[in-house]
Amino acid sequence: MVRKLKYHEQKLLRRLDLVNWEASGGNLAEVRALRRYRVGRREDYVQYKELARAVRALARRLRDLGPASAAFRARCAAALLEKLHGLGLVNSRQSLAVCESLSAAAFCRRRLPCLLVKLRMAQNLRHAVTFVEQGHVRVGPEVVTDPALLVPRAVEDFITWVDASRLRQKVLDYNQERDDFDLAA
Repeated sequence: MVRKLKYHEQKLLRRLDLVNWEASGGNLAEVRALRRYRVGRREDYVQYKELARAVRALARRLRDLGPASAAFRARCAAALLEKLHGLGLVNSRQSLAVCESLSAAAFCRRRLPCLLVKLRMAQNLRHAVTFVEQGHVRVGPEVVTDPALLVPRAVEDFITWVDASRLRQKVLDYNQERDDFDLAA
C-alpha cells in the first residue's frame, strides 16, 4: 500500500520513471568507463560514443568502396587517418583497421586530466580533475577549468602550470629552480 502522491510530488516526479530507470539497466560498461576516466558528465561520454560510432561507420564505408574509386578511397582514408592521428585518437596512419576499432575510451584518454596523469603532473585522475577545476593548469596561454577539454597531439607539449599557481611554486622549490624575482612580479 503506497499512498497517493500529492500534487507537488507529482509535479517533481513527472519526468522520472522509476520503473524503467535508464541508469539502473545494462549500462554497466558505461558506468565503469565514467568512473575509470573520471568523466563528470554522462552527456560527454555519450557524445564520445557517438563520435566513435560515426568514425567507425565512415571507415566501413570507405573500406566498402569499389575498385573503381580506389584513388578517392586512398585520398579520403589518408585524410581521415591524418585527422585522427593529429587528434591523438590513433597511433598509426597505416590502415583503416585502426579506425574501425576506435572506441569512446580513446576520446576519454585525450581529455586533459588523463594527459596530466600521463605527463606525471598529477598522481591520479582524481587529483588531475581537481587541479583542472581549480584553475592550476593552462594549455598554451589559456587557463583551462573544464576537465572535458580534448587536447590534440600538437598542443600536448604546451600543457603547463599557471604562473601564479601554488603547485608550480612547490615544483620549482622542489627542483631548487625558484626565482623570487619572477614570482614577486
